[in-house]
Amino acid sequence: MPTDPVPGLLARAAEALEAEFLSLPPCASAAADPEAMGRVLAEVAHRMGDNYPYFHPLYAGQMLRPPHPLARAAYALAMTINPNNHARDGGRASSEMEIEAVAQIARMFGWTEHIGHLTSGGTMANLEALWVAGQLAPGKRIVGSGQAHYTHSRISGVLQLAYTPVAADRYGRMDLSALDDELRKGDVGTVVVTLGTTGVGAVDPLHAVLDLRTRYGFRVHVDAAYGGYFRLIADTLDEPARRAYEAIAQADSIVVDPHKHGLQPYGCGCVIFRDPGVGRLYRHDSPYTYFTSKELHLGEISLECSRPGAAAVALWATQRLLPLEPGGEFAQGLKRCRTAALELDRRLRADGRFEPLAAGAPDLDIVVWKVAAGTAEESSARAQKIFVAAAAHDLHLALVQLPQSWFGPADAAERRGEDCVTCLRSVLMKPEHLDWLDGIWERLSSSCER
Repeated sequence: MPTDPVPGLLARAAEALEAEFLSLPPCASAAADPEAMGRVLAEVAHRMGDNYPYFHPLYAGQMLRPPHPLARAAYALAMTINPNNHARDGGRASSEMEIEAVAQIARMFGWTEHIGHLTSGGTMANLEALWVAGQLAPGKRIVGSGQAHYTHSRISGVLQLAYTPVAADRYGRMDLSALDDELRKGDVGTVVVTLGTTGVGAVDPLHAVLDLRTRYGFRVHVDAAYGGYFRLIADTLDEPARRAYEAIAQADSIVVDPHKHGLQPYGCGCVIFRDPGVGRLYRHDSPYTYFTSKELHLGEISLECSRPGAAAVALWATQRLLPLEPGGEFAQGLKRCRTAALELDRRLRADGRFEPLAAGAPDLDIVVWKVAAGTAEESSARAQKIFVAAAAHDLHLALVQLPQSWFGPADAAERRGEDCVTCLRSVLMKPEHLDWLDGIWERLSSSCER
């Protein structure tokens, strides 16, 4: 494991925090046996070794990126207080930090006016966005791409809203013709547009969906849980991904997960709305909670009640160190992730053992490829074997089921049918992946030979 700066950072910061409360009279703390706690922590460390090495560049499988050391230190420091950001009474400082951090995320998307907050993750953030959509368009359907995260269908069921999946094209993006067919039925209230699908990282054509909105009239919710931060490097993306990100300010609501590319610990999601007026939908009466301040309490604009203020403190600290600015250090890290993905895709296309997506290079930093074989069954079996062999070489990939028609020439799509094939998948979301690409490729090649 890399050298960990957190213990040193935390020790100095803990002393500074303790100094903030020196005016209080001494009090006895709960009895604690350092030796007993040390023994338990040693056991915890041993048990935690039974994990994939998510922190290492050779872990290139799922969407798992280690939090920034500063985020870990700030989170642990905040836990000394253990603030609750449901109300300012439970988290006065951390509530202010949450409001400031969310405002910076909103500015990244081009919003100066907004309303929003942090959540326990993208699922809860999307639930709030669809709950608002259902309140504003009761009885109307929700539609989203067939490649949208499955949580949208589940959430709609929880909210008792009708949900319809729309076909995706060979790029993994929402098919506009299929969307138009649904819109012509006249009962669609909200379209969910995904910027960065979890399967292949595809970016739905948001700009084109917004054109349809002018004709049919519906809300546009952008699920950018994975890909939201790529707004900072939109000018480096291919068409139509660049145009989609450039249009994001016209959406009605946006979800992004700081616990993905935002370098935060789990769970830290974020939902924001362009119209601050939707805050009226959250209104409720809780005088025992909101009695110390006339300022906005985050619990007044959230479906969740108790929420960890430590998550807000960690996010605020990270964004203080690495501002969300185009051309900044944070944005440069995203560029390295995408460069690594493009290079891996290039190598795959030059190697006859593999068959990448026929549509072209990845939109973001997720690469998927099929193993060349005579049949889908044989290809799937080979992918499974390579997956296991790569792990034995300390290279950790992922598997994904995709339609066969997404591979090979377009004129062969009908012949291949819509049956799925098991493919290999790599999420290159660590900037260090670019430096380790030769090692990743060497291990992948060796795994194929085995």
